Amino acid sequence: MQIIAVDWSGRANGPAESLWRAEVRHGRLTELRNGLDRDELIAKLLELGEAEPRTVIGLDFAFSFPAWWCEEKGWSSGEDVWLAMEHEGEDLLKGCEDPFWGRPGKRNTHPKARLYRQTEGDEDGVRPKSVFQIGGAGAVGTGSVRGMPHLLTLAKAGFGIWPFSKGWPCVVGIYPRALTGPVNKGRWSARHRYLLERFPEQPGELLERAAGSEDAFDAAVSALVMSEYEAELRALAPPADPTERVEGKIWRPQLPGDAEALSGGAGPAMSPGEREGAL
Repeated sequence: MQIIAVDWSGRANGPAESLWRAEVRHGRLTELRNGLDRDELIAKLLELGEAEPRTVIGLDFAFSFPAWWCEEKGWSSGEDVWLAMEHEGEDLLKGCEDPFWGRPGKRNTHPKARLYRQTEGDEDGVRPKSVFQIGGAGAVGTGSVRGMPHLLTLAKAGFGIWPFSKGWPCVVGIYPRALTGPVNKGRWSARHRYLLERFPEQPGELLERAAGSEDAFDAAVSALVMSEYEAELRALAPPADPTERVEGKIWRPQLPGDAEALSGGAGPAMSPGEREGAL
């Protein structure tokens, strides 16, 4: 199975520098590259997925919004959200009206419970910023709003977008910090040491490239860690929980005792043979 991880960027100008794509095949890092803008990158993912349908693509942005806001807006599915962002996203970013915040003079006015998707648990002690934050340190909202329309493109091409739909190639939302674990990503020496100690068997040239920036580091590590959980990724299925089908969910490696998630929370997890037959 082919694993691809993308460190996304919501930058309005020159996003190609910050958009990094890492590819892993048979557990080995084979590509780590930037230089494509968002449209070009999605076209590349379509090409790679067509060439190798058994592909899982991790995209580093939120795939939807908290359920309460989706309900207010009349969105009942992921495709509703993505279509709305295709038409309204840039206006929402420009206006930064409630519930969005983070731009100068625009403070958060919501209690914590309304800031996050219900599916964004912090069971591993790691929780991303609110998708409504579109300015300030660590803001993920801008990249998410500018990423969601591309999910519509991938879905129309037949890609499965987990947890909204099932199919191959399969696209999942990722949060690199949940995959890298504790590391001072702001320091080259820390990134470099982490890569050499954690993945000593990987190609040295690509590890050096991964250490060169936080964006490259996040893409490479995310793809390599995803490849270590290939069996879990093969077994992903749309969940029974309707909230997840509206809000989406970040894919994380399963914690001990959490095997039910592999079968969508409906009964015991399937055996490897059953999973292959189901997919």
